[in-house]
Amino acid sequence: MRKIKNDELGRLSLEEFKEAEKTPTVLVLDDVRSAMNVGSAFRTSDAFRIEKIYLCGITAKPPHREINKTALGAQDSVEWKYAEHISDCISELKKGGYQIVAVEQADESVSLLDFEINKEAKYAFVFGNEVFGVNDKVVETADTVLEIPQYGTKHSLNISVSIGVVLWDFVSKQKKLPE
Repeated sequence: MRKIKNDELGRLSLEEFKEAEKTPTVLVLDDVRSAMNVGSAFRTSDAFRIEKIYLCGITAKPPHREINKTALGAQDSVEWKYAEHISDCISELKKGGYQIVAVEQADESVSLLDFEINKEAKYAFVFGNEVFGVNDKVVETADTVLEIPQYGTKHSLNISVSIGVVLWDFVSKQKKLPE
C-alpha cells in the first residue's frame, strides 16, 4: 500500500467544480466569531460539493486572511452570500423550498443517529455562534433541530467538527455524491 500523490487524486479544477452537480444543501453560519471556523466550513463544503454557504451577522466574509488560511482556496470554489440578519436568510431559504435544520441541543431535538432525510428535499443546515449557539428564533421556527450525540464530559463540539460530522452523515444517508 502507498499513499496517493496529489496529482493522482483526480480533483476537479475550479472551473469544473463550478459547473459540477452540487449536493442539494446549503450551510448557514450565523454570528460565527472565528474566521478560521468559517474557512473550515468552506473547505468542508468544497469536499462535499455543497451548493452555497450563507454568512450572517458578524460572521467573517472573504476575502479574509484567516478564512484563506483554513479554506485553502475553497472560498473561491464554494458559492456564498452574506445576509446581515439571519431572519432574512431563513425567510429566503424557506421561500426557496429548503428544509431548515438547526444544529443545536434542544429539548425536542432529533439525534443525528435517528435523522432521516428525504432524498428529494433541499436542506439548509444552520450553525450558530461558538458560545451562544443557534439563534433562539431559528431554533423555534426550524423544521428540525438536529443534535449530534456526545458521550464525554464536554457539552459541545467545535463548529468546524460539527459541520464535518453533519455533512458526512447527510451525504452518507443520500448514499451518493454528485457525479
